[in-house]
Amino acid sequence: MGARKLLQVNGLKRYFSLGKNQLLKAIDDVSFEIYEGETFGLVGESGCGKSTTGRTVIGLYPPTQGEVLYEGKNVHKLKGKELQRFNMKMQMIFQDPYASLNPRMIVADIITESMEINGSYSRKERHERAHELLEMVGLNKEHANRFPHEFSGGQRQRIGIARALASDPQMVIADEPISALDVSVQAQVVNLMKKLQRERNLSYLFIAHDLAMVKHISDRIGVMYLGNLVELTTSDQLYKNPKHPYTQALLSAIPVPDPDVEMSRERIQIEGDVPSPINPPGGCVFRTRCPMAKPVCAEQKPIWQEVAVQHYAACHLYN
Repeated sequence: MGARKLLQVNGLKRYFSLGKNQLLKAIDDVSFEIYEGETFGLVGESGCGKSTTGRTVIGLYPPTQGEVLYEGKNVHKLKGKELQRFNMKMQMIFQDPYASLNPRMIVADIITESMEINGSYSRKERHERAHELLEMVGLNKEHANRFPHEFSGGQRQRIGIARALASDPQMVIADEPISALDVSVQAQVVNLMKKLQRERNLSYLFIAHDLAMVKHISDRIGVMYLGNLVELTTSDQLYKNPKHPYTQALLSAIPVPDPDVEMSRERIQIEGDVPSPINPPGGCVFRTRCPMAKPVCAEQKPIWQEVAVQHYAACHLYN
């Protein structure tokens, strides 16, 4: 890609200790990069490590192993002014619009809190900025003096987006930003995010389990399963020609709007439940549910390789 590389994630692992020598392997060796102005989608079932990846990338969790480089600098080693600058450049939109806004603060103060922490803006400038941001996300300045409980879920998520944009970031991590919203509101929020991206040259890490919506917004998509990245390619290529059996099964579960096609098409069924990340299977982590598993899948972890042009997967089918 010709664009500048903003973010690079190398061999990222994040384990949580549960006592008695038990480790929960939330992320187990994940690598990808995000370019300027790009949306990178991260998809997978609940509990696969998507949200933990987002939180580790932004520095909310320290990595167990690996590194996160933002503009070439290790995010988890930044201190002082450098850390403050990074916190302004990368912001997060949280999954739950009801839990992520302080119920005791008015909207103007919620949106401009990062500006107040930065300390270089007067109260008047902050409120002018709040009014500007509210109008940018489809609300109006009369909303600035209200409290979060006075808004619907879709309006609250717009406030969350306005807050993320207050520090004029280069990159936004959107952690399931539409999953708590009604279907009619989901499209509005995604279209708003795309519009803001065009206007401000934003880069997104868009985390979701709704593959249809991820296709609508993403340039490239990474598919996660049990803490591992199993496939990565462009959005179009992933939907036209999925390589990994897990991706094929996920895509076959997306409903087709045509009733005749929906009735006649064959779905790929994944048997069983997701194994525990405390005790993941040896070899390929997907082998216990894979309809195409071979003996080698239990013996060796598949290598991450380019299986087609700009199309990467970790699967023994391509060795």
